Amino acid sequence: MSGEERLLQVLLGTVVSEKSTMIGADRQYVFKVVADANKSEVKKAVEVLFNVGVTKVRVSNVKSKVKKFGKIEGRRRGWKKAYVTLQEEQSIDFGTKS
Repeated sequence: MSGEERLLQVLLGTVVSEKSTMIGADRQYVFKVVADANKSEVKKAVEVLFNVGVTKVRVSNVKSKVKKFGKIEGRRRGWKKAYVTLQEEQSIDFGTKS
């Protein structure tokens, strides 16, 4: 797999939550990323896909949760998320309708 193909597969989607919406005003965006992605890959992927400059990337692992349905117990899958901070005067437009 070439470098360009890998960058297209690093980002899985955006995380839409109350916290991610609030930090969006500070030029920060939250993305769900593949489990083996590192900070430099996330930075390059965001810069290539959205044509913006990235100043900082923070990555964290979200632990899996135990869920019960009656006597049946299972686990939700854990995942990795990345907080991306953009350069001054830049933003990402996800095509939201007003």
